[in-house]
Amino acid sequence: MNITEKILAKASGRKEVSPREIVEAEVDVVMVNDLTGPLAVEAFKKIGVKKVWDNKRIVIVLDHLAPASSEKAAELHKTLRKFAAEQNINSFYDVGEGVCHQVMIDEGYVKPGMLIVGADSHTCTYGALGAFATGIGSTEAAAVFATGKIWLRVPEAIKIDVNGHLNDLVTPKDLILHIISLIGADGAIYKSIEFTGSTIKAMSVDGRLTLCNMVVEIGAKNGIIEPDEKTAEYLGIKDFEQVKSDLNASYEKTIEIDASTLEPKVACPHSVDNVKSVREVSGIEVDQAFIGSCTNGRIEDLRLAARILKDRKVKKGTRLIIIPASKKIYMEALREGLIEIFLKAGAVVCNPTCGPCLGGHLGILASGEVCISSSNRNFIGRMGSVKSYIYLASPATVAASAVMGKITDPRDLEA
Repeated sequence: MNITEKILAKASGRKEVSPREIVEAEVDVVMVNDLTGPLAVEAFKKIGVKKVWDNKRIVIVLDHLAPASSEKAAELHKTLRKFAAEQNINSFYDVGEGVCHQVMIDEGYVKPGMLIVGADSHTCTYGALGAFATGIGSTEAAAVFATGKIWLRVPEAIKIDVNGHLNDLVTPKDLILHIISLIGADGAIYKSIEFTGSTIKAMSVDGRLTLCNMVVEIGAKNGIIEPDEKTAEYLGIKDFEQVKSDLNASYEKTIEIDASTLEPKVACPHSVDNVKSVREVSGIEVDQAFIGSCTNGRIEDLRLAARILKDRKVKKGTRLIIIPASKKIYMEALREGLIEIFLKAGAVVCNPTCGPCLGGHLGILASGEVCISSSNRNFIGRMGSVKSYIYLASPATVAASAVMGKITDPRDLEA
């Protein structure tokens, strides 16, 4: 079996499972946020169960519209605060703690071998730490609240074998955009994406999180990477479940990539798989640049942005918004002097939150405006006006573009 099949077999109390089988699995942790959580609470109350199955395995994070951007958002927050108090859910993270996925990681809710579900599509991020993690709907989350179980179909697996060295200023974000361009936005629906190879082994955990975060953009059920010593160090643990794919595990197909041939990439409007090299679209003027989100708001991303922005200024007429993914990351950025670099460059630094990624607040786009973003989606209307344009790129490319006021390959700026 491959790593995903092994985790699902264990969670369903079976020795082995096969692709396309339906299993009833025991959930280790379920997470909801301020947009999906209130719907889950409403559905849970309709079930008629008075108490959740395990108040220690439910995590609630207020992150999408935090602080509340409207009266309606404030009511959503109030609903979740009340539910957490009623059910004695101590794993409740109020405004300012950060984006739900990074909070889950920072606070130790993710461990290798776990089965984790979250009422947010980018829950697949945790696969970078060797867990089976997938997004579910709010009503599904309500059922997990009540029973601690979920039905899952065992996904067919695609192996992405990446070897070679990523060149300077070519990042894991560029790699995953390249992979998305190869597979297509609907090319891996309900598949498991397993990343292997020397490039992945050498990659930081921050970079691995970026890879797994975006597998949902090709329709995948989950993304996963075999846990190793880097995983243990990142999580601050000594012992972890040594879960790995068997040498004779079968895959629907294997895609091989030479990382040394890659260059900075950008996903152009209005589809994540509309990927070009940055130099192909260089020169397009940008009104706004955004560095943050559950994709690229980690400390490695902020360090890279600071490298580009140090002793430089954001182009007049361009706005640069930077949002660390969690309070822990924000504080580390403060200690390292990164926030000072950002502010001196002319960036706006906001509290840890999803912010403009979903068009919630703190950077909504007007009609005709162009944004280059380190986030994960560029659908029509994703960040505001349906007449705006979103380009997705790495933090290095976003920072370089903010300095120049137009889409710029970071290698050209440094040269």
